[in-house]
Amino acid sequence: MKLSRSLTLFCLIFLFLLISMNSAAAFCGFYVAKADSNLYNQASQVVIARDGKRTVLTMANDYQGEVDDFAIVVPVPVILKEEQVKVGEPEIIERLDAFSAPRLVEYFDEDPCGRSYLEDEVLRAPTAPRSAPEMSSSRDNALGVTVEEEFTVGEYDIVILSAKESNGLEIWLRENGYKIPNGASTILRPYIQQNLKFFVAKVNLTEYENTGFKSLRPLMMAYESPKFMLPIRLGMLNAQGEQDLIVYLLSPKGQIELTNYRTVKVPSNLEIPEFVQQEFAPFYKAMFSKSYEYNGKKVAFIEYAWNMANCDPCSAQPLNREELKKAGVFWLNNNRFNNVFITRLHIRYQRENFPEDLKFQETANNQFFQGRYIIRRPFREKRNCDAAKSYYQSVRERQDKEAITLSRLTGWNIYDIRKKIDFIDFEDVPWWRQIFGFYIKSN
Repeated sequence: MKLSRSLTLFCLIFLFLLISMNSAAAFCGFYVAKADSNLYNQASQVVIARDGKRTVLTMANDYQGEVDDFAIVVPVPVILKEEQVKVGEPEIIERLDAFSAPRLVEYFDEDPCGRSYLEDEVLRAPTAPRSAPEMSSSRDNALGVTVEEEFTVGEYDIVILSAKESNGLEIWLRENGYKIPNGASTILRPYIQQNLKFFVAKVNLTEYENTGFKSLRPLMMAYESPKFMLPIRLGMLNAQGEQDLIVYLLSPKGQIELTNYRTVKVPSNLEIPEFVQQEFAPFYKAMFSKSYEYNGKKVAFIEYAWNMANCDPCSAQPLNREELKKAGVFWLNNNRFNNVFITRLHIRYQRENFPEDLKFQETANNQFFQGRYIIRRPFREKRNCDAAKSYYQSVRERQDKEAITLSRLTGWNIYDIRKKIDFIDFEDVPWWRQIFGFYIKSN
């Protein structure tokens, strides 16, 4: 208890100094849970490190099924050479996920009979932030397909293709053993019209067995192009309903935004009941679904935006310089701090609502944001100073507001929520007891 109070007091002093200096406000609080990609059964993850026209794209392969059925077709703006493609480390994506995940934090109320004026003012409310067998050449030509490059990287056999028409490309892919969904030519046609190339990969079973890995590792590619986009339409062909996509965007400048879809922040910085600590995963899923529906199912959500040099509070430690390089960051210099800004976008999509691929732009926006949800632990010991009565009354009012907030965020029944809340127990003390002795009923 003594350590907890000391840390809280440190946060208060630190926060006061930051406000006085007009700096970006700190969050403090204690991290207790996070909402990472494991919440979703079919969440695809992509890392994009971008500076100017240079891009390193990493795709996590969460393929379910036999690996010899795996096939991936990704439109790319340029012809990639073997040295521009490598196999990544899944642990790096896990690190990015953990670092940027929406989080639950807790605060502890101080003894109402021992708080200073500064603590009363600062504790009144937590501070919000400011801010994816070679054919004969004659057959290839007949189909209008050209094999620009062909190589093996790790457990993947990769070809880079250009095509003149989509039906020929779909036939080529099927004749070469790529199991792609029916109707692919319709989706492939716009990419061909834009003169994009196609990065095509399948598993080399011999190499896969030699790796000793039980799952497919991420694929990374590095290229230069003014086009800053992520193709998602091909992935919708064989999708069963809505899909979740989490994109970790890394930049030396600031936030990265979508230009062709509306981007909103997830609801954040809200106080919710204490019991949500044991139900944070279902809470966040319900809250995200309700926000998704409220916004017409046509938006991307920012779940995190922060400089990689620090975090507050940390759900995982920031990536170090070596980890950032493995994530595709290529601009690190000898500065003391890592100039890497991470934007975490969460997109839930289906064909009707997202008819276009995702198009991005870099910005100089360095405002910090995190999906953050707060539980406030009341001081539950019996106290009988003058401030105790108003404190216990305010806690009861706060708990009522937390119940309403949780119901509005999730759509959960308010009566069911109230049954789970450990309401503070107190009596409204008659005025005469202030003279003959103050009484507070405690659990």
